[in-house]
Amino acid sequence: MYREEEISHLLSRLKQLNSIGIALSSEKNSDRLLECILDAARILTNADGGTLYIKTDAGLKFEIMISESLKIRKGGSSGEPITFPPLPLYDSTGKPNMHMVAVCAALSEKTINIPDAYEDTQFEFSGTRRFDEKMNYRSKSFLTVPMKNHKNDIIGVLQLINAREQKNNEIIAFNEWDQELVESLTSQAAISIMNQRFIKEQKELFEAFIKLIANAIDAKSPHTSKHCSRVPKITLMLANAAARTKHGSQEIRNFQMNEELAYELWIAAMLHDCGKITTKEYVVDKGKKLETIIDRIHLIDTRFEVLKRDAEIAHLKQQVEMLKKGEQLNFEKLDQQFKEHINTLNEERDFIRYCNVGTEAMDEIDQERVKQIAQRKWISPNGEEMNLLLDDQTVETLFYPLIKNEVRKPNDLRKSNGEIENLCIKKGTLRDSERKHINDHIVTSIKMLKSLPYPQHLKNVPEFAGGHHERMDGKGYPYGLKREDMSLPARVMGIADIFEALTSSERPYKKAMPLSQALTILGKMKEENHIDPDLFDVFIHEKVYLEYAEKYLSEEQRDQVNILTLPGYNPHFFSE
Repeated sequence: MYREEEISHLLSRLKQLNSIGIALSSEKNSDRLLECILDAARILTNADGGTLYIKTDAGLKFEIMISESLKIRKGGSSGEPITFPPLPLYDSTGKPNMHMVAVCAALSEKTINIPDAYEDTQFEFSGTRRFDEKMNYRSKSFLTVPMKNHKNDIIGVLQLINAREQKNNEIIAFNEWDQELVESLTSQAAISIMNQRFIKEQKELFEAFIKLIANAIDAKSPHTSKHCSRVPKITLMLANAAARTKHGSQEIRNFQMNEELAYELWIAAMLHDCGKITTKEYVVDKGKKLETIIDRIHLIDTRFEVLKRDAEIAHLKQQVEMLKKGEQLNFEKLDQQFKEHINTLNEERDFIRYCNVGTEAMDEIDQERVKQIAQRKWISPNGEEMNLLLDDQTVETLFYPLIKNEVRKPNDLRKSNGEIENLCIKKGTLRDSERKHINDHIVTSIKMLKSLPYPQHLKNVPEFAGGHHERMDGKGYPYGLKREDMSLPARVMGIADIFEALTSSERPYKKAMPLSQALTILGKMKEENHIDPDLFDVFIHEKVYLEYAEKYLSEEQRDQVNILTLPGYNPHFFSE
C-alpha cells in the first residue's frame, strides 16, 4: 500500500506530466522543444543530467546534453555545439552495436534501466568512466528510453543520468514510477517532435514552391530575371526601417515588425508578380517599338534599299532617254539631284530607326514626320505600289514567307494596327494594348493569390501583393485604391517594386540607371502623389537605398547622392 504522502507526490507528478505535454505541443522552436523534453524528464525524475539523441542515417546524433551539477548545457539553443560524432547503430561488418546502451535501446525498442553503470556487465561504459575521472563525477543510474512516433518507428533516444533522492539529493536508481512517467513523456515528446518536423517539412515545401514560381516568372525573360528575388529584399529592408522610426504619420509611428509579419511580407513580395506567368514573353521583352520575335525595322530598311535601288534605276534611265533624244546632259546637275534624293532617303531611314528606340517622350512633330514618311511610295515584290509603312496584315502577306524560320504564327503579326502606330508610341516601346496586357498581370496575380487557402498568419498576402501598382492619389490600377485604402505593407511593396525596376540593369528598353537618377525619379513620384510620402522619407533617411545598392547594384550605378537635393524629400521629417 502507498502512503498518503507518496500518493500525493505521484498525483503531483502526473499533473506535472500533463502540464509538460501542453507546453510541448505549443513550442514552435525545434531546438527549444528538444531542450524542454530533456528538462521535463529531468524534473519529473529529479535527474541530475541527461542526453537526447535523434536518429539519423549516420546513427544516434547528440542533440542536447545537460548536467546540472557540472553546469553543462550543450546543443539546442545554448549556442555551445556538441562535438561528439553520432553513435553508429551498426559496426563496419553490419553487426548491431548492442554494447552501447543508447543504441541497444533504439534497436531493441525497449527501455533500459541501469541502477549502477559501474556494476553493469552488459554494456560498455569505459567512455563514461573516463568522463567521470576527468570531470570528478560519478555516473551511476541510467534510464534510457527509446522514442517512437505514431508509426511506431524509433526517432530518437532519451537518456537520463543519476536520479536523486528528493530530500537529500543522494544518487539513487530510477524507480518503476520514474520509468513509466518518462516513457509516457517520450510518447508525447515524439508526437511533438513529429508534428514540428511535419510543419517544418510542409513549410520548406511551401517555400520551395513559392521560389519555384518566382524563378519561373523571372526565367520567362532575361531582362527581369532578378525582379522577383530582389523585390522581397527591398520590401523587408524598408519595412524594418519603418518599424524603427517614430516619426511621420501616426500609422507609421505605430508600425511594428515581428517574425510572422516579416514572413507574410516575404511571401507576398515573392508572389507579387505571379500573374506574369500568363504574360507573353515577346511583350515583356519588347525592346524596340517594331519588335515582335524579330525587330521589324529590318523590313523597313529593306524597303528603303528598294527605294534607293529604284531611284538609281530611274536616274540611269533618265540619262539614257535624254541621250536617245539627243538632249544635252548636265551630268553634274543630275548626279547632284540623285545624291540629294539618296541622302534624303538615308536621313529618313535613320530617323525611322531613331523612332524605333523607345524614349521617355516622343513629341508630336516627330510623330507627324513619321506619318509623312509613311506616305512615300515603293514597289512591292509583287509589283504593287504601296505606302512605305504598312499595316500588319500587309506585312504578314509580303514578308512572313521570308521569315519562315520564325516560330511565330502568321496571325500573331496582326496584333497591332500597323507600323505607324508602333513608331508613334509616345513613351517606351509598348502600344496601349500591349501595356494593358502587361498591366493585366496584377489582376491575374490577385485572382491567383485569392484562390489559395491561406492559414491565418498569411491571410494578408493577397492584399500586400495586390497593391504594388496602385497610387496614393487613386490613379493606379487595377482598383484605383487611395493611400487610406491600403495597408502600410502594401504601400511598402509599391516603393520596392518601383525602385527595383528603376535600378535594374537588365531591362530591354533602358540602360542601367545610376542611383541618383533612380532616386530623383522616385522623389518626383512622391511629389506626384504616386508613392507613400512618409515611406519615401524613411527610404531616404534610413539609407535603405544605400543598403540595397551596396549589396545588389553595380559599382557604376552607385554614384554620389545628395539627399538634400532630391525632389520631394523632407529633411525635417525626422526632427518633427
